[in-house]
Amino acid sequence: MSETSYRALFDLAGKTAVITGACGILGRRFALGLAEFGADVALVDLDQAATDALAAEIAQRHKVRTLGIACDIADPAAVRRMAARVDDAFGGCSILMNNAATKGADMDAFFASVEEFTLETWREIMSVNLDGMFLMAQAIGAGMAHRGGGSIIQTASIYGMMAPDQRIYEGSEYHGRPINTPAVYSASKAGVIGLTRHLATYWAERGVRVNTLTPGGVSSGQNSEFSRRYAARVPLGRMAEADDMVGAAVFLASDASSYVTGQNIVVDGGLSAW
Repeated sequence: MSETSYRALFDLAGKTAVITGACGILGRRFALGLAEFGADVALVDLDQAATDALAAEIAQRHKVRTLGIACDIADPAAVRRMAARVDDAFGGCSILMNNAATKGADMDAFFASVEEFTLETWREIMSVNLDGMFLMAQAIGAGMAHRGGGSIIQTASIYGMMAPDQRIYEGSEYHGRPINTPAVYSASKAGVIGLTRHLATYWAERGVRVNTLTPGGVSSGQNSEFSRRYAARVPLGRMAEADDMVGAAVFLASDASSYVTGQNIVVDGGLSAW
């Protein structure tokens, strides 16, 4: 009996990955990481020019097939069109990085207090962070189930598992403005974890694995005071970098995780351990 090639378990050659929020802080790293391991990539975001530019960069760097697609994942018709384009271009896909999220069009409204937070903004955020997650999983996962396999990885947040420590936000800023974590963000990300578990059991017999990747706080424009306060709460003593998430994504996308489904892979520097 031949021995398993463990290195080969991480090989994504011959697989196609759809990445939503592909031009964002995490999405770009996920796309580059999956492509480096051989996956062809369909890059989904709101701006066609940005997805085209990233597609060209990845194709040149990693010599894989790429496609940029502008799509509002909160729009069911747009999601169906996107899935059809992926099918036409690649013959379907076997990996979905269900990663897109939003802070909405009005940052003042997003960072409003619980007492002043509007239902309009709540629904705007939920339409992407949770509704859009479902629409993407529905459209892409159905194709995976029909073909008999695939891996869906859904990006949540540490604040979908635990409440933010409000003391971290004293004197903290994000791109020059006071920062907090609004309740809608926590609720939407908790919903992602629940959606993952439901879909994992629903599609298990069809060979589709569904897992959550939960990042801790990622350095992305916070001021030094926020970084200092946050790092003091983390056993490893620092905020995450976007690249810290890529290894977990590759693992969950690949055959190395063939017996892993319905799980929440937490990459938080140990924050949730205490």
